Amino acid sequence: MSYYIAPRFLDKLSIHITKNYLNLPNVKVPLILGVHGRKGEGKSFQCDLVFEQMGIEAVYMSAGELESPDAGDPARLVRLRYIEAGELVKVRGKMAVLIINDIDAGMGRVDQFTQYTVNTQLVHGTLMNIADNPTNVQLPGSYNTDPTQRIPIIVTGNDLATLYAPLVRDGRMDKFYWEPDRADRIGIVSGIFEVDQVAHRDVEKLVDTFPEQAIDFYGALRSRLYDEQVQQLIQEVGVNQISQRVVNSKQAPPEFHKPDFSLPHLIEVGQALVREQKRLQELRLVQEYNQTIGNRGLGEINMVAQRSESTKPSAPSGSTPKPANSEKRNFGGTAPTNPTSTASYNGQSSGTRLSPELVSQVNQILGQGLRLGIEYVDERRFRINSWNCYGMFQDDGAGALSALEACLGEHEANYVRLVGINFSDRRRVVETIVHRPMGKAAH
Repeated sequence: MSYYIAPRFLDKLSIHITKNYLNLPNVKVPLILGVHGRKGEGKSFQCDLVFEQMGIEAVYMSAGELESPDAGDPARLVRLRYIEAGELVKVRGKMAVLIINDIDAGMGRVDQFTQYTVNTQLVHGTLMNIADNPTNVQLPGSYNTDPTQRIPIIVTGNDLATLYAPLVRDGRMDKFYWEPDRADRIGIVSGIFEVDQVAHRDVEKLVDTFPEQAIDFYGALRSRLYDEQVQQLIQEVGVNQISQRVVNSKQAPPEFHKPDFSLPHLIEVGQALVREQKRLQELRLVQEYNQTIGNRGLGEINMVAQRSESTKPSAPSGSTPKPANSEKRNFGGTAPTNPTSTASYNGQSSGTRLSPELVSQVNQILGQGLRLGIEYVDERRFRINSWNCYGMFQDDGAGALSALEACLGEHEANYVRLVGINFSDRRRVVETIVHRPMGKAAH
């Protein structure tokens, strides 16, 4: 089976790899090439095809190797793999590359819930150091005076913007956005169905029928065509005997006849796959789960408030009730004109002692359709910009105000800020510090 290599992909990778092995006069060549794009478009597979066609030795790393219980191990592993690729060049006399697949899954800040560890910082720093000094890469605890072989690094990912910005800057990383056009898609899908002798015109109609689907959709479509024959085998052998028939069996392996690869049948199976995709998108259970995580602590806050209200002694007749939490300081910076003023958002009222300015900021962020985050940090972590999440809110102004007031009460000695997050791309568009420890400048 001969697979299709997109000409644009081949040109980009071959030029980047070759440039790193040439001594171009007065030219700074980026060591890293970042290949990014939509999921399932065959980025890693196209890289493998290019390596095979160019006769290149590839040393692989995955996102799962970029984290470890022991701080420093992933950074050391990156250096070790880089040096290993250099040894392959000397021993086998071929070009070699270091490829890190799905790098954003191991190092990227995907959303506000992503944990940023010491290993993440160390791997970022290691890759930046290697990109700046590609011929002087040392392992911890040793120093080799001989120059290291320069090895181009290929990284793949869906969103390289989640990585540390200095790593992806021009000069260290060259970027290539992979989005196959119609001709590329037809060529790749033709390679998938080449052994099945599907006519080229049928491949074109199939691609045009599902124009929004990624490349891996057609591989899943081909696999789904064999489901009927596998089901028939299970029924003939029996569910309780299928394991002995398939694994370590003395009988010959099962034989399968060629399924129906006609265009109508391909479209029918493809539409079934699309319906499954739509069901998955319509459920959106992750939003409910994340909302539960984001609103953690609010249940306890409300329970404490309800208990305090129920145990509070009733005021004598004719006297004016004392406002709850009357001793609590005003967190907005200015004295409220009405201590029991009520702020509303989307028709939901919430009694609060926050200043009108803070209430306005909360309602303004939520009113723009953004997700509101409340974060806090102590003095030491403030210097390294390592904030803790107190709660996340979407279309819940009353709950956000209640949580903000509780957070300010619990963290008077810390910094507190409001964050507005765009729900579609998870990008932070607002970051406002609303409380600083006593004696700290408000800038």
